[in-house]
Amino acid sequence: MAHEPDDTYRHQLPHTLWRGIHQTLKQDTVGGALLLGATVLALILANSPAAGLYETVREFTFGPEALHLNLSVGSWAADGLLAIFFFVVGLELKEEFVAGKLRQPSTAALPIAAAIGGVALPALIYVAVVSSVGEAGLRGWAIPAATDIAFAVAVLAVVGRSLPPALRTFLLTLAVVDDLLAISIIAIFYTDDLEPLILLLALVPLAIFAVAVQRGVRSIWILLPLGIITWGLVHASGIHATVAGVLLGFAVPVIATRRARVKVGVDSTGEPVYDGLAAHFADRWSSVSSAVAVPIFAFFAAGVAVGGATGLGEAFSDPIALGIIAGLVLGKAIGITGTTFLVTRLPGLAIDASLKWIDIIGMAFVAGVGFTVSLLVGELSFGAGSESDDHVKVGVLAGSLLAAVIGGIILHFRNRHYARLRY
Repeated sequence: MAHEPDDTYRHQLPHTLWRGIHQTLKQDTVGGALLLGATVLALILANSPAAGLYETVREFTFGPEALHLNLSVGSWAADGLLAIFFFVVGLELKEEFVAGKLRQPSTAALPIAAAIGGVALPALIYVAVVSSVGEAGLRGWAIPAATDIAFAVAVLAVVGRSLPPALRTFLLTLAVVDDLLAISIIAIFYTDDLEPLILLLALVPLAIFAVAVQRGVRSIWILLPLGIITWGLVHASGIHATVAGVLLGFAVPVIATRRARVKVGVDSTGEPVYDGLAAHFADRWSSVSSAVAVPIFAFFAAGVAVGGATGLGEAFSDPIALGIIAGLVLGKAIGITGTTFLVTRLPGLAIDASLKWIDIIGMAFVAGVGFTVSLLVGELSFGAGSESDDHVKVGVLAGSLLAAVIGGIILHFRNRHYARLRY
């Protein structure tokens, strides 16, 4: 009996350790740091004597050719691992539409309008800049339209601990709608050689998955194979496979029912409190997305051989890279702020009373961090490894960095202002 407490502690230690790691990975700053670290490492390797090894690993192909899955490591990261990221996005989108900010039209109107403006104007600016090089460059019109939730929220978390909570809510809602628009753009405009029969066949495992989660099934041994089969069939149909992640996320119920629920605690009266499966899966898979899927994708997507000052000069003289930078930095900031200002001229619509317009401007610049989805759209537009794709990566990295720095500086000074008001 004397050893029982030690034995109990020893048995609980792995579970406690995992919960600690899991909670750490869920923090906005940690996900952003892992993403930034993977990007920097990729750039270092791609411009070092190890560049050949890096390229060899990225281009190594494996998988069954008969199922159209003989893909390179880089493609597996973009098409496969990134589906986990979009699965979490799908869960979060459905939560927002069913029980969150997007459920109330009056609350959602401003960030939805801002998201639309923040997608449209960057695309228009890109087209205006790139039109001089002909139609080939226009295929990348959607590259500067995306906002990277992980990076943008991480910037806000680092510089804005005293900022009004309404600003983070505005950014999150805007980014969620932005992701929905980006997903729609990928599905509609970047799908080649659609196979309708295979796409219809993908609905079978998707429907079984939906029925299973509606009945409260949470077993990974049942749901994961169904998800993988759905993903494989969507990939084979010609639609970008990350769309499968969103569809699977949409299939998960948000509202807790007698069958589909997870106990998360008790209320003040001792009654049990339940979450729906969407919140449960988002909690479980968000750390996998932020700690594994997105950093690995960034590692294989961001590695571009700059070629020194000459290579940078060539990239920055390419209208494609300039259009991306202008779209991410100016297009996002002007599109989001301008649309928000115009919409607030309508009766009954106004920004939160705790916010000032300078806060919205700073947040709009931070939303110009495109990164993950921008890199993905760049590969879909010009093909991985092409010269244009290398210039896309330089443009995305430079534009995202510049937008983050400008927005971060503005919000840093606003954060100091709000911090002084507290004391």
